[in-house]
Amino acid sequence: MAAKTVYTCRECGGSNAKWLGKCPHCGAWNSLDETVAEAAGPAKNRFQSLAKGQPVATLSEIDAAEVARTPTGQEELDRVLGGGIVEGAVVLIGGDPGIGKSTLLLQALDALSGQMKVLYVTGEESAAQVALRARRLGLSGQKVRVLAEIQLEKIVATLENEAPAFCVIDSIQTVYSDQLTSAPGSVSQVRECAAQLTRLAKTSGVAMVFVGHVTKEGALAGPRVLEHMVDTVLYFEGDTHSSFRLVRAIKNRFGAVNEIGVFAMTERGLKGVSNPSAIFLSTHGDPVPGSCVLVTLEGTRPLLVEVQALVDSGGPSPRRLSVGLDRDRLAMLLAVLHRHAGVSCMDQDVFVNAVGGVRISEPAADLAVLLAIQGSLRGRALPRGFIAFGEVGLAGEVRPAPRGQERLKEAAKLGFSVAVVPKANAPKKAIEGLTIHAVERIEQAIEVVRGLT
Repeated sequence: MAAKTVYTCRECGGSNAKWLGKCPHCGAWNSLDETVAEAAGPAKNRFQSLAKGQPVATLSEIDAAEVARTPTGQEELDRVLGGGIVEGAVVLIGGDPGIGKSTLLLQALDALSGQMKVLYVTGEESAAQVALRARRLGLSGQKVRVLAEIQLEKIVATLENEAPAFCVIDSIQTVYSDQLTSAPGSVSQVRECAAQLTRLAKTSGVAMVFVGHVTKEGALAGPRVLEHMVDTVLYFEGDTHSSFRLVRAIKNRFGAVNEIGVFAMTERGLKGVSNPSAIFLSTHGDPVPGSCVLVTLEGTRPLLVEVQALVDSGGPSPRRLSVGLDRDRLAMLLAVLHRHAGVSCMDQDVFVNAVGGVRISEPAADLAVLLAIQGSLRGRALPRGFIAFGEVGLAGEVRPAPRGQERLKEAAKLGFSVAVVPKANAPKKAIEGLTIHAVERIEQAIEVVRGLT
């Protein structure tokens, strides 16, 4: 008798008897994959809570002490995690193949092995390959336990026997359970294996890290419920042509989201970068037109990023292209620049780039982008040591950016001397070495810049 097949959505996990272009459960397009229907059987673990059972209590009477954290030995990774690993926490880390996920976690395991029992479960490599990488990275590995296994039941048995305090599963998409008939990596296998391991982490107190594959669009592969199960979701970002890598927290129940850690890939593995602003600033001998430095916030960390603009004659169909910034917002800013400041780029190609491959999503970059465009169009460079930040509205007003004092202090610490900022961000006390020009509208900002140049 042929096995019955169903079509399961990789986004929400919903199933359907036949293939459809659009998932009827979540509305995602082209997300249904053919899988073998699971036979009905005991579901004793399927609906158990992922946390230990607790009696009903009044919220104000619950003891809410700060959770203890153990540093991983990688300061930048600790920053993203919120200070270190937490007992019983489950972390999911994803990124492109070869970007350095396994390397970073092997380094963290080796550092942690001196103070706790650790286990590395590899489903994609043999134990000899893991050992070869450790030798290449210069890691001793004397206390790092390694298991090359993909069967869930054997992994769980090993975790119970070894009783580690920290465990890495590399990767969750390779793990499969004998209780399910579908292939490893399918929606049902990933969902059930992740649930079982998460439940084990919560009940035993072992901290776990799942390595996750990503799709060609850059999203984590597998059901979206995987990201809901875990406590922390980290994304590894970076250009394969660059030696720098960013680890960004998308979700964190024990720390701030959108926090980033910056690493440099070396022959000895990933090393934390203590001053990441140096990566995102070009080294010009003299100031050049079309360049403006912005102070942006990534989580709790202020970063100085250089925004470059190139305005060139474009003919009847000018192009608007941005790298690292939102293209739709660029089109809006060009309309504001024309309407309220009288600077027209209607027949010009406009290209905008954030140096160093960083992605800027906050609107506080608006003012720096407009000043860079205006400088490129006029062929006038901004003065040396100049920074700007602030959101620009459709009415031409310059709105304040959050935590402006921290941004200004970071700029002054790195030797910048002139700043154009929203009036609401002007400090009450002068900052030594920094001349601040507070503006309320975009035309005022451009007048200030013309006076400086």
